[in-house]
Order: sequence, then structure tokens, then C-alpha cells
Amino acid sequence: MAFFVVGVNHQTASVELRERIAFNAEGLNALLNRQKQDATMDDMVVVSTCNRTEVYAMAEQASQVLTWLAEANNLTVEELKQHIYIHQDAQAVSHLMRVASGLDSLMLGEPQIMGQVKTALALSKDVGVVSRELNRIFEYAFYGAKRVRSETAVGAHAVSMGYAVAQLMLQVFSHAKDITALIVAAGEMNSLVAKHLAEMGIKKMIICNRTPARAQSLAAELPAHLDVEILPFEQLAQNLHRADVISSCTGSLHQVIHYQDVKQALKQRRYKQMLMVDLAVPRDIEPKVEDLDGVYLYGVDDLQTVIEENLAQRRQAAVEAEIMVNQLSTELVMQQKANAANGVIQKYRQHGEALATKELEMALQKLQQGHHPAELLKTLSHRLTNALLHPTSVLLREAALEDDPNILNWTEESLQEITQKQAQGRGKSGHKK
Repeated sequence: MAFFVVGVNHQTASVELRERIAFNAEGLNALLNRQKQDATMDDMVVVSTCNRTEVYAMAEQASQVLTWLAEANNLTVEELKQHIYIHQDAQAVSHLMRVASGLDSLMLGEPQIMGQVKTALALSKDVGVVSRELNRIFEYAFYGAKRVRSETAVGAHAVSMGYAVAQLMLQVFSHAKDITALIVAAGEMNSLVAKHLAEMGIKKMIICNRTPARAQSLAAELPAHLDVEILPFEQLAQNLHRADVISSCTGSLHQVIHYQDVKQALKQRRYKQMLMVDLAVPRDIEPKVEDLDGVYLYGVDDLQTVIEENLAQRRQAAVEAEIMVNQLSTELVMQQKANAANGVIQKYRQHGEALATKELEMALQKLQQGHHPAELLKTLSHRLTNALLHPTSVLLREAALEDDPNILNWTEESLQEITQKQAQGRGKSGHKK
């Protein structure tokens, strides 16, 4: 069995094709339950997001995985072939680690993918189509992804408007627990801002929207522990003073937050500082608000500059992260190879123990018959040494007969290195008191 990943992502397939092979949790659960009855490939995890669909599986051939992915979506293998990528063993481990750490994401370093991969693994484990070996590979990939994110800067810089606003808040106020945020307009952009601010642990959020139903819909998407208030749009000006952070993105043709209203709000706040973010084009906040002492005003262009700089820093950090991923995936494959040898080692040890038992029984019988103990020990040692070294001798002779002289050289050098270490170990143990 080998470890494969077969999939498509935003780099290899159009959104139309990705839509055709995307899985929802309910449909995937049913597919995996049926697959559980197929002994040829019953060890798999399917990761399906808006940007990728991938099958990670232990299988004999990659074609088995590809065929399953095609048939599960009523497609032919030929329709998929020009869009899919296939990785095996070390390359598959490396790919999984890159995916989990955000290195393979549309938005480099985005953190959500780790949770999505964990959810996919949990679904397959609940169904019962994850072996111990496959689970170990995924857990190792999570370990690697966490190291990438903690030891490199690949996810350290804001590369979305919503996250950039949340990071600005921490720069201005240093902590979030006492912050009140005012969200002016509950559209898509500000909804992301609201969610990022909520994740930062702010105290209160006020949502001001022309349509109360949309404000209530956004409120329902926020954490239950957050204190959320819905504010009528016509009451915006007189409530500015209550907010430490204001994010506005209305789509209005006219400015909705004016210099005089902010000046009055500052006075009511006793000039406690305010962070104001204008995500609208045309602008929502009167530009000269920036001249007020205590107000930090950022527009779309300001944030875009920050995001571009941060994305460049992420790309630079990604080089270091890629090296780490390659090292970690190689380590796992080496561990797997060592584990695979354990069975052979155990059989060889059992063979040696059986030989030793046989020779010992023969020596004991001769001892009872009156043979001299010293001669018996000498004979036992000689016969046991010959029996144990016989496989090594055969191996060396066969290596010498090979056309490639490197095989004999490698075998000889490896044996010499092992015997030297063994002799050094005996020398050290002999000097212990």
C-alpha cells in the first residue's frame, strides 16, 4: 500500500469543474459509508472546499483513487485527467502539510484550511475509513503545519481587509477586551470585519444598518457571548462617541460620517482615541476627520498598501516554510521505512533466538552425558557464531556477484560501521564501575 493524494484546486481547474466535484458533508458521509464495504480502497480522507477537492488514500495504485473521484461525481477519468494532480508517499505527505499550513491556499497563509482538513479527517474517522497509518500521517501533517505557522511568518501578517482592520485595532489599543466596535453597514466586507473583531475578543459590537433584518442576520453569525446591539441608521451620528473602533462601508454616494459629528464625539469621549476605517468607495467618512487629534483614520488605499507589503512578507516567509515542510515530510517517510523494517528485524531476532535455544539444548544434553564444560562452551560459541553469521556471509557473496560494485561497497561499509559502533559500545560498558 502507498499513500496517495489525487485532487484539483484553484490552480488546475476552473470554478465550474470545482463545483462539479465538490462534496457536501451529508453526501460525502453516504459515499464513505458505501466505500467502507470495498476492501480494495477503504482507507481515505476527502478534503473539499471552495478552492480544492482532494482525496488522500492508502491504495495499491493511484488509478484506484482517480477512478473513485471520477465515479463519485459522475465524470469520466478522461474528463478529470487534464486537471488533476497526483502525489505519492513523500510528495503526498509534503503536499498535505503544505495544504494544512496554508502554503497551497489561494490566499497564502490563510488559517481556516487547517480546521477544514481536521473536519475532513474527523468525518472519515467517524465513518470508520481511516487506518492507524493514515491517521498518523494526518496527525504528523498537523504537527508540521503548526510548526510552520509558529516558527515562520507565513501567517503573521494581515492579507485581507477584515483581518487588517482587526490588526490595526490591536496596534492602536494594544488589547481588545474593553473595546466597543461600531459596524456601519452590514455588507459582505463589513461582515468579515465584524467577525475578525469578534474573534479578537472585543467587549461589544454595535451594528448600524439601513435594513434592520440584515443587521440582525449579521448579529446571528457572531459568537453568542458577544454583546451585540442593533442601531437604527438615523441614530448613527449621536452614537459615534460610544465606539472605540468604527468601520464603515455603506456604498452610499454621499459621506455618512461628518467632521463636526466626530469632533463632537471626541469631546463626549473626553478625547479618548478612536480608530476609524473607511472601506467605502466613494468614501463614507469626511477626509478632514483625519486632522482631529486622537483619531486614526484609514482608507481603502491605506489598507491595500499594508496588505501588499504583508503579502510580500508572507511570500518571503513561505520560502523558509517550504524548506521546513520538505524536511519534516522526509523525516516522516524515513520513520515509516524504519517501522517497515521492524517486522524483518523481529523475524531475524526470532530466528537467532531459535538457533540459540537449539544449540543450548544440544550442549545441555552433552553436559549431562559427561562432556567437559569448557569444551562444550567453546563448541557452543563456535556453532552459534557460524549460524548467526551465515545470512551475512551469503549477503556479502551475493553483493559481490552483482554487476554494480557500489552494492558490495555499501554493504561492506555499512557492516563495518555497525561493528565499530558495537565494539565502541562494549568498550564503554566495560569501563563502568
